[in-house]
Amino acid sequence: MNKDKLKGKSAIVSTHTSTSQRSRSQLAGLQFPVGRIHRYLKKGRYAERVGSAAPVYMAAVLEYLTAEILELAGNAARDNKRSRIKPRHILLAVRNDDEINTLLKNVIIAEGGVLPNIQSALLPPRKEHSYISTVNEGSQSQTY
Repeated sequence: MNKDKLKGKSAIVSTHTSTSQRSRSQLAGLQFPVGRIHRYLKKGRYAERVGSAAPVYMAAVLEYLTAEILELAGNAARDNKRSRIKPRHILLAVRNDDEINTLLKNVIIAEGGVLPNIQSALLPPRKEHSYISTVNEGSQSQTY
């Protein structure tokens, strides 16, 4: 009788611990917290009911957008010969990408500054130098 009791319990314990110990983020292969997003969706009262797949999908989308912005910001930091991403690099990354800029068009990034831009009306007038006209004026004809 003792063997039957131990056999049944050990089988239940081993399967129970392996599945319940893994979080939904680990099951989905994500870094963003699925459980926390699910709690926020329910607490925010965006809908009467929230399905179980909704927070997983939302966590995946947020993780993708974050990774995309951080990659572009890292490139901007490297272009400015920096090894650390600052808010300025995030702003440059967001404003130089058309799709992300459309998504975040009403967002102000603190300590980000503005894109470097000087309007052409504020620049001094350019002098038009025509190489062809100066060469023709100074040279004589070569007819003998």
